[in-house]
Amino acid sequence: MHDSTIDTQTFHDPVFLQNGNLENLSNLGKKKYFQKKTVLHYLYTKGNLSNPEICKLTNMSSPSIHKLLFELINEGLVQEEGIGHSIGGRRPLIFGLNPQSRYIIGINISINYSELAIFNIRNQLINKVHVLNKPLENTPDFVHHLFQFCLQVFNENQIESDKILGVGIGIPGLIDPATGKSYSWLNYSELTVKEIFEEKFGKPVFVDNDARVMALGEYVFGSARGKNNVLCLNIGAGIGMGMILNGMPYHGHSGFAGEFGHIKVEEDGDLCICGKRGCLETMASGDALVKRMKEEIELGKTTKILTMVKDDISKITSTIIVEAAQQGDLLSIDLLSVIGEYLGKGLATLIHLFNPEAIILGGKLAGVNQFIIDPIQQTLNKYTIYNIKKDTLIVTSQLQNNAAVMGAMALAMNNIFEDVRTNIAV
Repeated sequence: MHDSTIDTQTFHDPVFLQNGNLENLSNLGKKKYFQKKTVLHYLYTKGNLSNPEICKLTNMSSPSIHKLLFELINEGLVQEEGIGHSIGGRRPLIFGLNPQSRYIIGINISINYSELAIFNIRNQLINKVHVLNKPLENTPDFVHHLFQFCLQVFNENQIESDKILGVGIGIPGLIDPATGKSYSWLNYSELTVKEIFEEKFGKPVFVDNDARVMALGEYVFGSARGKNNVLCLNIGAGIGMGMILNGMPYHGHSGFAGEFGHIKVEEDGDLCICGKRGCLETMASGDALVKRMKEEIELGKTTKILTMVKDDISKITSTIIVEAAQQGDLLSIDLLSVIGEYLGKGLATLIHLFNPEAIILGGKLAGVNQFIIDPIQQTLNKYTIYNIKKDTLIVTSQLQNNAAVMGAMALAMNNIFEDVRTNIAV
């Protein structure tokens, strides 16, 4: 790999050509493209399948599927997985995606750090989630550092550039997922965030708000799986929310839906990064928690936090406060309880509006569980109509810290197979 950009060579196998290149194919070539990619789509979404099962899903003949599978095996994308159970007659061969054939990159950009994960085409995490401890900056320098970090991780894990299918990125703030344009971060040039990173990676890049990406991760892999109406909160340095409504990720008219952190909860409250005062984010986010802890310490309140940071309050983080609460520190527990009360007030409004099946708490502060969920429940009992609230489950994320990078990977794969899903629907 080069130090500046990944090789921008296109794949020679036509099965993963993007829509923009289809005009270069003949009608027969386009037909073969959709047939092969449809087979891959079902192997990706359904898992290992036999020839008869693929025939049933695609409405294609057994000889046609046999030929397609043979070609996909020769291309290294599919492999035999053994012999299945007989349903009358000969036991069928089972086929699955070759996990080493292609990789998908998931990136979660947060205010204080970024996460990178590599997944194979079977959605399996390669090695671990890698963390870059560099605060988000609205500069080309930040993009350069993040990309160099990605190259380093790719090299360490021996990931070849021509096997990367695409990149999904979650980023805070106002994002138009249709164009990949950010109105909050990395908008220092005329290029969109999507275009900035496509120039770097030489691969298709798909971008969305970090909370919506997290919600997609929960919907595909986590606590929201199988549910149709779910609100997913990302409680970190700020507060974001992704929504699954009627079984579909909800973006809103302009792509900006879910800015839960910017509802007004405090008259004449603190100034928010959005330019308004009294936003929920100024009262119930990780940054707000740290700010309040420092204020309480300066007022002389007792806490083991001081021992943990060796009397240097500049080193206090939300993670340290969570650790202190788990060790029984009363001030930390009290401040987390206040956050839960504010979140409960905001969620009471959302429950009345959306009547969700579940509210999933994710992000760095979700790990404290009872210290936040209990005050949320108590506040909801106080401010919501019982018959609306009683069927709403409040849970913490099953995926925990991996929700966002898994959602970023799902974002990429959803877009990579979008042309096939559209073709199937037609």
